[in-house]
Amino acid sequence: MDFGVVLAYVAGIIVVLVMVKVFTKPLRVVMRLVLNAVLGALALLLANWIGGMFGFHIAFNVYTAFIVGTLGIPGFVLLVILKLLFGIV
Repeated sequence: MDFGVVLAYVAGIIVVLVMVKVFTKPLRVVMRLVLNAVLGALALLLANWIGGMFGFHIAFNVYTAFIVGTLGIPGFVLLVILKLLFGIV
C-alpha cells in the first residue's frame, strides 16, 4: 500500500471519531430533556389520577407541561406546592 492511502485512511478515521464525539454530546442533552419530559408527564398524569379521588387536580396544559418537561420531578413538586399554597395551577 502507498503511504498516502494509509495516511488518508487514518485521517478519515480520525475525522469520523471527532464527528461522533461532537454530535453525541448534544444528543445526550436532548435525550435527557426528553426523558425529563416523559417522567414529568407521567408524574402529572399520576397526580391527577390519584388526586382526582381527593379533589386535587393540576391542569395539564402547555405551561405545566413546559415546567415539568424542563425541570423534571422538581418542576412537578413546584407545581404541587403552588397548587397547595396558592391554588393557582
